[in-house]
Amino acid sequence: MEIERKYLIKEVSGQIPWEKKGVHSSLLQQGYLHNSENAVVRVRRADDRGFLTIKGKTENACRKEFEYEIPLTEAIEMFALCQGATISKRRYYLHHMGFTWEIDVFSGANDGLVVAEIELEAPDQTFPEPSWLGKDVTHDPRYYNSNLVLRPFCQW
Repeated sequence: MEIERKYLIKEVSGQIPWEKKGVHSSLLQQGYLHNSENAVVRVRRADDRGFLTIKGKTENACRKEFEYEIPLTEAIEMFALCQGATISKRRYYLHHMGFTWEIDVFSGANDGLVVAEIELEAPDQTFPEPSWLGKDVTHDPRYYNSNLVLRPFCQW
């Protein structure tokens, strides 16, 4: 079970916290083999690794998730089978007061969009909010990656 909250980022003056030295990041490319209200099937390239992920319908920030590592060559071939374009983004892994934030900086048709995600153990779990945390968009389907493939940020 995945329990995830998603936020926009406030304007940050000076150094951007997730771009400072020592913060790990990965280059991600992903596409969707199936995209419906009840489930999505995603193929992802994360640096030099491939993954196939099945996610169920989101309810109250919770959904079933199954992820399997697959050969990178197969992941790359599967992109040709995807519905719509693929998404490209750099994901930063930022540790803040005992929690790991995943900061996605999108490129391509979603350039300019920056989203922070945090995985929790319960939908009502509290956590210390970083000063750069903006609007909660957890329940706004426009920010689902599966929807950004169909209606990119540049078209809003």
